[in-house]
Amino acid sequence: MSEPLTTVTTVADGVARISWAAGEPLDVVRREVAAALTTHARVEVLVDPADEQAQRTATWSGMHREGVMRGVTVDGTPVDRVVYARLASDAPVEEPEGFRALLNSFLPRKRAIGQMLVRSPDDRVLMCQLTYKRDWDLPGGVVEVGESPHLAVSREVREELALDLPAGELLLTDWLPPWSGWDDALCLVFDGGVQPAGLTDRIVREVREIRSAEFCTLEQVHERAADFTARRVEAALARVRGEGTAYTESGRPT
Repeated sequence: MSEPLTTVTTVADGVARISWAAGEPLDVVRREVAAALTTHARVEVLVDPADEQAQRTATWSGMHREGVMRGVTVDGTPVDRVVYARLASDAPVEEPEGFRALLNSFLPRKRAIGQMLVRSPDDRVLMCQLTYKRDWDLPGGVVEVGESPHLAVSREVREELALDLPAGELLLTDWLPPWSGWDDALCLVFDGGVQPAGLTDRIVREVREIRSAEFCTLEQVHERAADFTARRVEAALARVRGEGTAYTESGRPT
């Protein structure tokens, strides 16, 4: 008797792991997933990142992409595997909520960074010396999941500098390509307006992240910041003057 193309194995209490051979019809895998969920709370599969067909089968059998498990031992060799899973409590894929949740699990997600351009009356720019990298940067930080970028940048400035500065209009959207272990991201620079030079006297640093903060001339920005950061500052300043473009890539107009 030939070996079954699809197998379901209980790997933990309430957890089943499914596998199938190449060429197994989608309706068979979908049926086995449904059957396993009658006796398990969770059904999962570990898929080779290079196997696009298996990833499509996992998705359209109703399993959500959960992430990449690194260093799984397969035949004595550590490899990466994409984890897909479906829970008994997941909304049916045939329903709008269930279908949206399925799509949301595998569609691309891009990191967003909110920064604030704060200027002094003599046209200097507020810059921060950070603890976790050598380069200086504009105040701000990563936008949390489900958070408004407009609110996020003011939150970051409040948390890191103890300054209550409401964000103004969006000046610049700067795309940052993948770099040095980071995925790509969108940096949104909001206007923080012109503030008195004495603003820095009110700063209370979050010492785990901020070494110092001061208003810098454009020349100092170029000396202290990464080249792409300096370009972003210049592009944002141009937007304040009503010049330049509202979208850049690594600080450069496209």
